[in-house]
Amino acid sequence: MSMKVVIIGGVAGGATAAARIRRLDEQAEIVVFERSGYISYANCGLPYYISGAIDDPEELTLQTPESFFSRFRVDMRVLHEVTAIHPEKKTVSVKKLATGEEFEEGYDKLILSPGAHPTQPRLPGAGLDKLFTLRTVEDTFRIKNYVDACRPRSAVLAGGGFISLEVAENLRELGMEVTIVQRPRQLMNPFDPDMASFIHAEMRKHGIRLALGHTVEGFAEKDGGVDVLLKDSLPLHADMVVLAIGVTPESALAKDAGLELGVKGSIVVNDRMETSIPDIYAVGDAVQVKHFVTGEAAVISLAGPANKQGRIAADNICGGDSRYRGSQGSSVIKVFDMTAASTGLNETNARKSGIDCDKVILSPMSHAGYYPGGRLMTMKVVFEKETFRLLGAQIVGYEGVDKRIDVLATAIRAGLNATELKDLDLAYAPPYSSAKDPVNMAGFMIENLKNGLVKQWYLEDAEGLPRDGSVTLLDTRTPAEYASGHMDGFSNIPVDELRERLGEVPAGRPVFLICQSGLRSYIAARILISHGFDCYNFAGGFRFYETVKNERCLIEQAAPCGMDQ
Repeated sequence: MSMKVVIIGGVAGGATAAARIRRLDEQAEIVVFERSGYISYANCGLPYYISGAIDDPEELTLQTPESFFSRFRVDMRVLHEVTAIHPEKKTVSVKKLATGEEFEEGYDKLILSPGAHPTQPRLPGAGLDKLFTLRTVEDTFRIKNYVDACRPRSAVLAGGGFISLEVAENLRELGMEVTIVQRPRQLMNPFDPDMASFIHAEMRKHGIRLALGHTVEGFAEKDGGVDVLLKDSLPLHADMVVLAIGVTPESALAKDAGLELGVKGSIVVNDRMETSIPDIYAVGDAVQVKHFVTGEAAVISLAGPANKQGRIAADNICGGDSRYRGSQGSSVIKVFDMTAASTGLNETNARKSGIDCDKVILSPMSHAGYYPGGRLMTMKVVFEKETFRLLGAQIVGYEGVDKRIDVLATAIRAGLNATELKDLDLAYAPPYSSAKDPVNMAGFMIENLKNGLVKQWYLEDAEGLPRDGSVTLLDTRTPAEYASGHMDGFSNIPVDELRERLGEVPAGRPVFLICQSGLRSYIAARILISHGFDCYNFAGGFRFYETVKNERCLIEQAAPCGMDQ
């Protein structure tokens, strides 16, 4: 007798599982219930449809129920909502949304792929019709139709994650005034505040207004638009508002069925994607996973993990033994002309997890400097002190960012030590890279730290450095660079003049060095160390310091209404 598998939810995890089960078992009966009208759609592409970057709505639909049936003989039922799971009877209750008709469907194996829904704050005015969320194809059409019909001139986006930034960019491309408001004082949680500064600068450069550190207290209709009410500040007014304050696992069905729940109400599964009740599996944004680096329980809503989990559940249902090893949150986002990417743990979360960590910050070129078109990127690599275990990385730049983050993500997954990055044999030709690839460079820098060739000082030390002459503060850039801006209290000796001017560096005092990127000051440190000086090199260089400091000033000085440019 053939096995019957019921899958709740399509999109990434459910559709992947359905196709994989069919590839492994031609006899299985497979039924998918999807509440929305779309069975398998590119939800990561939804923001780009709003601006017309993706102009054909059919491009968003990866499969239709008909195409899925003709290829995989999977019974895909859209506009069907599962209202209850009955594990003791091995059935689910289903409501046909078009007619309201209800029925029960039996299963041998059940896969939950319900995803997550946009977090809806319990705030006054949260139901207004000019308030939008973006999760489904229907949500996208609703926003697109409103934009096309009403030609709104302004929008406020609540939240500062992936969806918010992508929607902000796409609305800005349509010529709208866009403001992002949120409680944290930075956009993009996967990034540390220092690295997020580069994302902020790019957003501001393209006219996006940032109202960071503001708490939204409600919404009110006013003058044909919406007032976003802020705590301790004047309201922000716009023609439309998009709520993008995160997602919440869709786990009500699982809870009612008695399945064990975990972090943020997510569904607890083991590494075979099995829930606490036999023959019920769960995958995707609704499940609790193990963070690959820390081993801690986490909820990581990304398409890559959802697809892998769908495949793993299918393998196990069909008699295999596949296991999910954990998520490390590798991600990349287009921010206007820039690319920002991260993997593993950032410094903030490493410290929260109680890990004693260190970091290197570098500004390599995307490819050989002599080949035209190279652009600087800023890389931050975080590792554990003493053990030099690689914990995570963040990169902000232009071309070549995605390539480097994928190499670093692979290195973390393979358990490479941070110093072993220097040994990676990476492809080089002048249009693509440098003979010392940025990833190799990070490895060289970490090895220098390990071997005691250099010691570092950091952005967070800048304010507290003594300016009383007890330490020497030295900027090793050219006089022209120094004149165009330097850190308070630093004197200037260019690295190429240092050997001749050693007499100007007082003996017996620690020397704190800085240059534009950290390279010339490292060379200066090596010269001084060979003459018996105790030296510290600034991690990131003046370019990094200036970007972060300027951004922090803008956040501090934000006008009462938060509408700073």
